[in-house]
Formats: sequence, structure tokens, C-alpha cells
Amino acid sequence: MTLNSFQKGGDGGYGGACYGLFYPDSQLVVALSTGWYNRGSRCGKMVTIHGNGKTTKAMVVDECDSVYGCDDEHAGQPPCRNNIVDGSPAVWAALGISKKDPRYGQISITWSD
Repeated sequence: MTLNSFQKGGDGGYGGACYGLFYPDSQLVVALSTGWYNRGSRCGKMVTIHGNGKTTKAMVVDECDSVYGCDDEHAGQPPCRNNIVDGSPAVWAALGISKKDPRYGQISITWSD
């Protein structure tokens, strides 16, 4: 799992691909890599995330583009790996991973829907 701010002015640039909306860092939301995003078929669905010995649920609101990467309004970031769950700071907090933890920003997790 990687870290993403879905709020206005955050990492994502424009609103999430599912609904064009922004979400505060306190909300449990994720983006999925292109294959898992599956043309938006998981939009609005809750996924269960297991990591750091804890479990939480988060709503799918965005795609982490694994094919083309991000355009200018999304900071021109390179394509995501094809196995990414991009979690909001709230997801990280729910898994008990603080900003001081060296794993903060990238950690191995499992997930299901």
C-alpha cells in the first residue's frame, strides 16, 4: 500500500476518478491500480485491508493509473505498479501506522472486496 491525500490540494490533483470528488485525509478511502480498478467497477465499494496486524475497511474512490501514469494536473507522476492500493492517511492510521514509522508511505498489505 502507498500513501495518497485525496483532499483538495492533495497528491491526487483533481477529484477522484469515480465521482470527481475530494475526500478529507480523515476519511477511509483508497485508489486501486488500473487492473483492480477495473474501469470503475469497484467505485463506491468497500474493500477490507489487512496490514500491520490490523484490519480496516475503506471505500474505493479513485484509480492509480498503471498504464499511462498521471497527467500535468496530477503532478505528472509515473504509472503506478499494477498491484497498488493507494490509501488515505486515515487508512494508515486505522492500521496503526504513524507518520513516525519508517514504513509510513509504503507497506505490504492484503486486501479483499
